[in-house]
Amino acid sequence: MAEIAPRQCFYGRETVEKILPAGATALPWIHMARGPQEGRVALVTGASRGIGRAIALRLGREGAAVLCASRSSRPGEGTVEELRAIGVPCAGLAVDAGDPDAVRQSCEAVLRDWGRVDILVHCAGISRDNLLLRMGDEEWNSVLRTDLDSCFLWTRHLCRSMLKGRWGRIIAIGSVVGLVGNAGQANYAAAKAGMVGFIKSVARELAPRGITANAVAPGFIETAMTAALGEGVRRAALDSIPQKTFGTAEDVAAAVSFLASEEARYITGQVLAVDGGMTMVG
Repeated sequence: MAEIAPRQCFYGRETVEKILPAGATALPWIHMARGPQEGRVALVTGASRGIGRAIALRLGREGAAVLCASRSSRPGEGTVEELRAIGVPCAGLAVDAGDPDAVRQSCEAVLRDWGRVDILVHCAGISRDNLLLRMGDEEWNSVLRTDLDSCFLWTRHLCRSMLKGRWGRIIAIGSVVGLVGNAGQANYAAAKAGMVGFIKSVARELAPRGITANAVAPGFIETAMTAALGEGVRRAALDSIPQKTFGTAEDVAAAVSFLASEEARYITGQVLAVDGGMTMVG
C-alpha cells in the first residue's frame, strides 16, 4: 500500500470521490451513496468477530476505508473479505492490541501506508471471569492489558495524525459492567471502568483540536459469548432488561456510527449505554 490518493469511481451519471491506496486498481463501489464517513480512514481493533466486525462493516458501508486489527494470524480475514466484496478499501492487521511494541509498529505502518487515521474504535477485549478470592495475577493482568492498556497504546500513537488534521473520533467499546460492576468480573469491570476515565481525560485534552472521545457501553448483546450462557442465566438477564430482549452487534455499531459522524461533533467525554434500559436510573 502507498500513500492515499483521491480516486474517482462512476455510478450511473454520478461521480463520487473515494480513497484508495495510490497505485491500486479502482474497485466498483457497491454502496455508492455518499455516506457520513465518506473519505475517512477508520481503524477498528477486535474487528474479526462480533461487535468489532459489525462496526467495521457499518463504517465501511458508510464510506470509510477500514483497517481491521486482531490477534489472529490471518487478521480480520472474514471481515476484510466482506468489506472487499462491497468494494471498501481495507486491510487486516495482525497485532496483539496490548503489546506496546507491536502496537507501535502497526501504527507506524498504518500511518506510512494510509497517511492518517480519522476514526479509532477500541473494541479489542477479553474476559477471564473468576471470584475475587480465586482470581490469579495473570487473570487480572491479561484483562487489564488487553482491554485497557490497548486503549492507551493505540490512542497515544494515532491521535497525532488527528491533531495534525484537526479532526478525529476516538470511540471505546466499554460495558455496562464497567458502570455497575458484576460479581466474578472484578478484572473486567475495572478495565471497562478505567476505559471510561481514560476517555473522559482524552476528551478534555483533545477537544480544542476538533477531536471527540466517547465510550459506548453495551449491555447483553447477542454474541457467541452470550449464546453460550445457560438458559437460567439468559432468563435472569432478560428479566433485568426493561425492553426484555438482548441487543445485537448492529445496535452497538449504529451508536458508533453516530458518534463517529459529523453530527456528533458537539458530543465528547460521554458514555452511551446500549443496554435496553438496563442501567437507567429510577
